Amino acid sequence: MMEERMIFAGAGGQGMMLVGKLMALAATKDGLNVTWFPSYGAEVRGGTAHCHIVISTGEIYSPMVEKATSMIVMNALSLKRFQSRLADGGLMLLNSSLAEPPEHLNGQLLAVPATDIANELGNIRIANMVVLAALNARRKLVKDATLWAAVEDYAGGKGTTELLEINRKAYLKGMDAASA
Repeated sequence: MMEERMIFAGAGGQGMMLVGKLMALAATKDGLNVTWFPSYGAEVRGGTAHCHIVISTGEIYSPMVEKATSMIVMNALSLKRFQSRLADGGLMLLNSSLAEPPEHLNGQLLAVPATDIANELGNIRIANMVVLAALNARRKLVKDATLWAAVEDYAGGKGTTELLEINRKAYLKGMDAASA
């Protein structure tokens, strides 16, 4: 049985709820069992926003993630808050533009300068797409085509062709960063 227990964390406004929702939607489309558990509150005012995602081929007994097999951390405050929740041997994908890699980590580290990449592409708000693609490229949780289709479905009524295009560029850069 495959089970991936994830925490996505960043500052309010960095899009962690969105990428968690996109991962959950793609996993559902790929026929997997999924839970997505967002945490709202003071986070919208700049605190740490996070969500828990569990993807499994079997039953999921709890949506809460105590120890994450995969983690996206977008800033230093989130690193401080969630680093200890990485499972032994788990993967932490760290936005190295906004947080220094920790000295000690009980798992693997994939440092991706997501904010820098987003800035180079012209929109800081797409850093979340960089890390989402990098995580999926490294972990192979869902099919890339399914994950990108979830992005298109979500943005379909809200986005423009230009917005989809810049997100596609960020997605491809994230995939490249995972293989570097």
